[in-house]
Amino acid sequence: MNTNIIYCGDNLEVLPNHVAENSIDLIYIDPPFNSNRVYEVFWGEGVEKRAFRDRFGDAMAYLDWMRPRLHQLYRVLKSNGTFYYHCDWHAGHYVKVLLDGIFGRASFLNEIVWAYDYGARTTKRWAPKHDTILWYARDPKRYTFRGNESDRLPYLAPGLVTPEKRARGKLPTDTWWHTIVSPTGKEKTGYPTQKPLAILERIVKVHSKPGDRLLDFFAGSGSFGDAADRHGRDVVLVDSSAQAIRVMRKRFRGREARFVR
Repeated sequence: MNTNIIYCGDNLEVLPNHVAENSIDLIYIDPPFNSNRVYEVFWGEGVEKRAFRDRFGDAMAYLDWMRPRLHQLYRVLKSNGTFYYHCDWHAGHYVKVLLDGIFGRASFLNEIVWAYDYGARTTKRWAPKHDTILWYARDPKRYTFRGNESDRLPYLAPGLVTPEKRARGKLPTDTWWHTIVSPTGKEKTGYPTQKPLAILERIVKVHSKPGDRLLDFFAGSGSFGDAADRHGRDVVLVDSSAQAIRVMRKRFRGREARFVR
């Protein structure tokens, strides 16, 4: 049976006090992007309360806020562990420099582009329709990558490959085309910035094994935890938002999950 623990609190307090050094196999975080927006939680026709404020001023203030959290991340990650940082154009280039300094440039293995096509489009520039996911391994020579566990995709030019390959499909590259969470779909929780379960399941299945311990300390709606639990991994989730905890309580109802304040 999975052991899932969900903390309500500041991750900079929870991690040093509740997560042991060298104890986590895979970490994924989808932190604030310094987008200068205020996000709200929607349920039905109304708005409950502000979920979180994504405003830090300039990029250096954002990096100063993230830096001690990333050092904690490095502390708890196993020597053969893997880390995914989900970001976008607002601060991704700054974050990579910061992560190179913490992990070492050799530990950077991929910049994954999650491309989607939904929502309004500007007429003044190319519409930004992608996020960036930075993949680091604490030891670039020793990490989990179970490519055969990944979902497979149709070939874009099926006539150029054999019938066997067409039937099997291809492994994803570093560009992941996938729509956002449907505003009217069953997966939607009402929590802002929710990421598609299929994207997170791909990360879970390829970069961890059943029974491994996973961590997301900007858990939000709990999508990464949901993906981990569905595939037999133990997960630690942390979020300071009472609205996020409410969403996760509903999402994990009927499953093995312990909530800690």
